[in-house]
Amino acid sequence: MKTAEYFVYILECKDGTLYTGIATDVARRFTEHQSGTGSKYTRAKGVVRVLYQEKAEGRSAASKREIAIKNLTREQKFALAR
Repeated sequence: MKTAEYFVYILECKDGTLYTGIATDVARRFTEHQSGTGSKYTRAKGVVRVLYQEKAEGRSAASKREIAIKNLTREQKFALAR
């Protein structure tokens, strides 16, 4: 059985804040965030674009990387996206 591919992503919100999450399909998840069904945070803030995404080796690795990215400063997140 093949395991699902996971991605870690960073979204830029309309107010300039950043949101980090994981998904198996970043495009689908971005559409969910845009429609208001993605998360409470992005429903309140609105989303502008996917700033960054990277592939992870499974859900556990994606979750660990998500936490690591969330611990970065705003400037470090933008540097990662470059």
